[in-house]
Amino acid sequence: MTYSDYIGRFAPSPSGPLHAGSLVAALASYLDARAHHGKWLVRIEDIDETRTVPGAADTILHALQVFGMERDGEIIVQSQRKPLYEAAASQLGALLYPCGCTRKEIADSRLGIAADGAAIYPGTCRHGVAAGKQARTLRLRVPGQGEANETITFDDRWLGPLTQHLASEVGDFVLKRADSFWAYQLAVVVDDAEQGVTHVVRGTDLLESTQRQIYLQRMLGLSTPSYMHVPVLRNELGEKLSKQTGAKALDLHDPLGELVRAAHFLGLPVSQSTCLADFWEQALAAWTERFGIAFTAKF
Repeated sequence: MTYSDYIGRFAPSPSGPLHAGSLVAALASYLDARAHHGKWLVRIEDIDETRTVPGAADTILHALQVFGMERDGEIIVQSQRKPLYEAAASQLGALLYPCGCTRKEIADSRLGIAADGAAIYPGTCRHGVAAGKQARTLRLRVPGQGEANETITFDDRWLGPLTQHLASEVGDFVLKRADSFWAYQLAVVVDDAEQGVTHVVRGTDLLESTQRQIYLQRMLGLSTPSYMHVPVLRNELGEKLSKQTGAKALDLHDPLGELVRAAHFLGLPVSQSTCLADFWEQALAAWTERFGIAFTAKF
């Protein structure tokens, strides 16, 4: 197969088997890569090792095979890449500072609640950790009033133009956690750049992270991918469908049914297929037409 310059990725966390919500994200990223004649990479995002379930990564990879999603290139595992994150953090210099605040202290002094539910950090330790306290985390300074990159705007391929004022909507954010693990924001930026990712297709549950990641990319001198955030499945309580909210594992004995339901959720008019090849042909044609992609790849 001849590839274009497009490189996409699917990056599940190995905290359990794939469920209907994660299949939607996988399907969208896979279709977008194939419609562009691009590469589709798989990365295991286990940087938060406290949530890793033994054997879950293998279970996820097996499920992708059952659904007919063929990856390109080697599988990247975040827990094996810590020196890369350390090196990136060292490049940030004075932008990175130690913070001694506990969760309760941040909650008590927060500037507000961010769209993703996190407390907006008020900058308590910007000028040093208070006497008698120990550093717990490392935070990244965000720009102040009138400074470059104070506001980050990007054009989402699904949602359109989106803007975030970092100081008032996020605050200085954590790059190294109190448990000594590097934070998701840093790991994903480093990995996307190192893998040459040009297009990120993922769920809207990660939307509020995007401007932080773009800011990090700029501070590290890295290119910014094109972003698309697709809708996420929710349960009857309106919560994002996830392992934490009781999402059931996908039925690997009915891959066609699972794929058709995921496609319909994304608004793709596919009919009940007789085989995987038929489904993928229909889904690819529907995705290509919806987003006006110039040519169609064949599976």
